[in-house]
Amino acid sequence: MAVSVVAIFDIGKTNKKYFLFDNQYSIVHEESTTIDECLDLDGYPSEDLYALCSWINDRLDSTFANKKYRVEAINFSCYGASLVHLDHNYKIALPLTNYLKPFNDRLSKDFNNLYNTSNRLLVETASPYLGNLNSGLQLFDLKHSRPQIYNKIKVSLHLPQFLAFTLCGAIFSDMTSIGCHTLLWDFQKNTYHQWVQRENIDKKLAPIALEINTYQFNDLSLPLKVGIGLHDSSSALIPYLINFHEPFILISTGTWSISLNPFNQSVLSLNELNHDCLSYLSSSGQKVKASRKLIGLEHEHEVKKLCTHFHKQIDFYKEIRYNPLFRTDKSTSYGSDLSAFSSYEEAYHKLIQKLVDDQITSTNLIIEKNKPLPRIFVDGGFSKNSVFMTFLASAYNNTEVFAASMAQASALGAALSIHKFWNNLPIPQDIINLRYYSGDIPIKK
Repeated sequence: MAVSVVAIFDIGKTNKKYFLFDNQYSIVHEESTTIDECLDLDGYPSEDLYALCSWINDRLDSTFANKKYRVEAINFSCYGASLVHLDHNYKIALPLTNYLKPFNDRLSKDFNNLYNTSNRLLVETASPYLGNLNSGLQLFDLKHSRPQIYNKIKVSLHLPQFLAFTLCGAIFSDMTSIGCHTLLWDFQKNTYHQWVQRENIDKKLAPIALEINTYQFNDLSLPLKVGIGLHDSSSALIPYLINFHEPFILISTGTWSISLNPFNQSVLSLNELNHDCLSYLSSSGQKVKASRKLIGLEHEHEVKKLCTHFHKQIDFYKEIRYNPLFRTDKSTSYGSDLSAFSSYEEAYHKLIQKLVDDQITSTNLIIEKNKPLPRIFVDGGFSKNSVFMTFLASAYNNTEVFAASMAQASALGAALSIHKFWNNLPIPQDIINLRYYSGDIPIKK
């Protein structure tokens, strides 16, 4: 008997992943690939949308042909700042703009002169000014630098919604993609920002899906449903929001360490913006206050230095367990002079203590004042690091701190978001594995 599954495409900028989840949300099949980039109109590397769509169709055809599985629904989780522009025949009008591509200096000055991005606009759109990482600026660029192409655009879709469109033909915008550092959305008025309307850019955007829904797959002989997709950071929050109803913060660690607070509805201040805070929109349209720090990248760089100095393998840090003796001497802090440390273990503890101090500064920005914070969840690479987790738990000694792990959070969130459209069973209560950390009181020498 065929196993009922939901098919999820989790599209990162580098890695493209494909998962089949059964009705208990266990992964029964997974694949991943990388796709060579093409070039945009300026010769800058760009996502090859045709190759991506071809890979998606190949994966689905293979699954449909496999009698072991019966696909009931499909959904997408994708990286942000990724607008796909369609012409009046609903064909791709031009290559996708890579968010790493430098934004045009002249247009940046023009935009700043018109809309004063130094304060008010950034507060209202809850986003730092980030060039092409603000997908709204991608449309501003096209309108003013390539008006002939811009005028040929019928509609612009963020990547998750474009991929869904190719399978079901439904054209919608999604709140999670609109609300991820785009400069498009006025978080105070809950509509497109005045500058978007003044430029008539909103006319290029699809109607907003006001609730999570699914649409019929193009092949009517297959009765499966297609979701319209989600931004990956917001998708990764969904399993936590389903399982935990008391306030919490999720610290998602990787190259960036991103703290997410879906329970802080306060207006983002200019000071918070200046300290790299922003707001996302959840799948239900609620504000999620976020802060970020490049902690993972710093860890990677410093570990290389430690390995060179102490003659260790690059992954030696994975063998280190928390030792309270290495946090007692406050006279020695982590710095450029590694000869101050007697061992790799001591230096590594001091490095992590510094990174946790940075993490605390970042996370504290999104904790609402005078409100209890029962729990902090940490997922990603640092959730497996006992030194990091113990230092963090010590800092938040009035809050329960957990290392959380689950199978592919953003993909799982995309599957759970359309649960009611394909799965008659209740959502399992054990999809998130938690490990509690109590912290430690330093031992005096």
